[in-house]
Amino acid sequence: MEVEIATIGGYEAVGRQMTAVRAGDDVVIFDMGLNLSKVLIHDNVETERMHSLDLIDMGAIPDDRVMSDLEGDVKAIVPTHGHLDHIGAISKLAHRYDAPIVATPFTIELVKQQIKGEEKFGVQNDLQKMEAGETMQIGERTELEFVNVTHSIIDAINPVLHTPEGAVVYGLDKRMDHTPVLGDPIDMKRFREIGREGEGVLCYIEDCTNAGRKGRTPSESVARRHLKDVMQSIEHYDGGIVATTFSSHIARVKSLVEFAEDIGRQPVLLGRSMEKYSGTAERLDFVDFPDDLGMYGHRKSVDRTFKRIMNEGKENFLPIVTGHQGEPRAMLTRMGRGETPYELDDGDKVLFSARVIPEPTNEGQRYQSEKLLGMQGARIYDDIHVSGHLREEGHYEMLQALQPQHVIPAHQSLKGFAPYVDLAENQGYKVGRDLHVTRNGNMIQLTE
Repeated sequence: MEVEIATIGGYEAVGRQMTAVRAGDDVVIFDMGLNLSKVLIHDNVETERMHSLDLIDMGAIPDDRVMSDLEGDVKAIVPTHGHLDHIGAISKLAHRYDAPIVATPFTIELVKQQIKGEEKFGVQNDLQKMEAGETMQIGERTELEFVNVTHSIIDAINPVLHTPEGAVVYGLDKRMDHTPVLGDPIDMKRFREIGREGEGVLCYIEDCTNAGRKGRTPSESVARRHLKDVMQSIEHYDGGIVATTFSSHIARVKSLVEFAEDIGRQPVLLGRSMEKYSGTAERLDFVDFPDDLGMYGHRKSVDRTFKRIMNEGKENFLPIVTGHQGEPRAMLTRMGRGETPYELDDGDKVLFSARVIPEPTNEGQRYQSEKLLGMQGARIYDDIHVSGHLREEGHYEMLQALQPQHVIPAHQSLKGFAPYVDLAENQGYKVGRDLHVTRNGNMIQLTE
């Protein structure tokens, strides 16, 4: 069977992930993501109202026109998890393909919301839920399997396309967490089995985000302990404490809510995306929040809540807000500019339970946000976080588990690929032979 891979997005920069695998006449698309920084750099851009071709020209979504060079029919669109750099282009591109969108329940719910907010295109693709550990027939001779992985969002998987020539494992995004705060540990047992079954692994496509960092990525339980230590250290502060983290990081939000109550403060979630992700996770029973936990996304509701906090005393509350990357319209940025009823005083604490995404737009916005907060007297607690991506030792472990015939680095720029290329070559792979450093819009023929 011919097996061919189209590397469509995410092979020149972090963001707008999209890869297609053709096995015979059957094609499966993995991810359809958005590069949010390409949008944020423009003022007041509303992607919901924009045409896909304009977003492609901006570099915001994948240029999927290369799909016309791929012979075969698309049988499934498979997003690996609910981050925007993996699902943010579905509402712009999925309608071009007569294929269902197949994902885990939490991811499907986020895809539904993405489609519902779309104002330019009507996306009618069927939405099919599939749990980690389940399989689905794709055509006559190939099968799709979901393997449970741990990441900085719940319900993440690595999809595996089983073909007569061996398995194609799409390895975006994960870390090896054996003691997660929410959900099941990464299923390394299944990865090792896949590496040794039948024809083994024909190809492994890997996220290279932290390949240049030594050691292993710590568990989310480590971040939870760090967060608990910080919050206990300021338990007796009688002023304002504000926290921010990734809205989609439900495990971290859960920890913040619990520790707020431990130190005698009422937690409240503020910001549209905070309400969206946590509300969805609670509705689907992925997390159990207190019955009286307030979640407010609408601007007027948020400002009313800020007024209540100021009236009843900042020392009684922990606002958990959007804005960890300094996004211009997010809650924390507005607070730093003095645009909310919440007044920061000298000595108030701001906890960043997130790391700045290493990209110039984010770094600039985050710098500006911290400076604005500091000018109002806020004390910054930074980097209370663990990454959602594998470091060096995790990459070695995955290569040993899967023993792939071919490896394709992804989810980075050429500079970002370099540490992974070194690591893979140390394991006997060779660029141009079985280690494929590629760009957006390329085709890689694995078998003929």
